[in-house]
Amino acid sequence: MFGLFGKKTPSLSMKDAQAELAKDRSIVLLDVRTKDEHKNGHIKGSVNVPLDRLPVSIAQKVPSKQAKLFVYCLSGSRSSQACSWLMKNGYENVTNLGGITAWPGVVVRG
Repeated sequence: MFGLFGKKTPSLSMKDAQAELAKDRSIVLLDVRTKDEHKNGHIKGSVNVPLDRLPVSIAQKVPSKQAKLFVYCLSGSRSSQACSWLMKNGYENVTNLGGITAWPGVVVRG
């Protein structure tokens, strides 16, 4: 979708992402849902930066623009928006995972 206006955001299935996360502990798993959504269930180890807070909070949570980022939300819409924003703002290694509903592993609550 964003490929018409610039660099297309790479995507990865949740199953493939799970395998990559198991192999590479340096990957930052970014949950762009609200704090309440994150609290109600998230992927273990994810960093929560709600989409509307991304411009003011991402540099503190992920200071390196070279960091490998896997971004997810509930259905994939917000993660797509977040990936586009991150790439436009200099983050170089961004991958859209889509929605947590496709996550094949355990979802952590709390």
